[in-house]
Amino acid sequence: MHFDDILNCVGIIAKYLLPTLKVFFFTLLFSIPLGMIVALIKKCPFKPVSWLINLYILIMRGTPLMLQIITIYYAIPMLQKAGHLTGIDIRSDSYQFTALIVAFALNYAAYFAEIFRGGIEAIPKGQHEASAALGFTKMQTFFRIILPQVIKRIVPPIGNEIITLVKDTSLVRVIAVYEIMWNGERFIKQGIIWPLFFTGVYYLLFSGILTVLLGKLEKKLDYFKV
Repeated sequence: MHFDDILNCVGIIAKYLLPTLKVFFFTLLFSIPLGMIVALIKKCPFKPVSWLINLYILIMRGTPLMLQIITIYYAIPMLQKAGHLTGIDIRSDSYQFTALIVAFALNYAAYFAEIFRGGIEAIPKGQHEASAALGFTKMQTFFRIILPQVIKRIVPPIGNEIITLVKDTSLVRVIAVYEIMWNGERFIKQGIIWPLFFTGVYYLLFSGILTVLLGKLEKKLDYFKV
């Protein structure tokens, strides 16, 4: 193993880092707000709605993410073949990426929804009553009184899910999206295993940076006692 070989390996693996980062950031962009919406809808007093939300959460949390990716990716082609859907180019890279983000966002939104729900329900009901007595509307109470306290409580569990997402991005290779794990595995077919260690370093660095940032966020929220 020569130094030039190491540099070449690192460069090749780094080339496929962008798809990994895109899946990570777009998943968070859509799943966090969707999780909040799902958590609020789950509290709907109309039982059929809350039952549907519970079923969605059960399915997303109870089945493997890999299965969900495969199902969503192949569902559209099957619908098109059956004549129920038209106008979508299933051979394009944009379709492949969109299917991935839909699968990841739906999966992680279910986990985030339960975290948000737990955070909201942990706030004493007396705070809602006190806000109403002070003339706050329900919207003002939620965004000015409840949400800041919820954020303080949910940063650690949300952080755990975000770190898990870093590693789950490796699942995109099941529908032939070329990312760093796929590229690391490619070297094994050439009889070389050490590039996989460099792949692991990328995940460790990414997770480490996020751990530091999340730790700083927790400290920044220490001023807000709950």
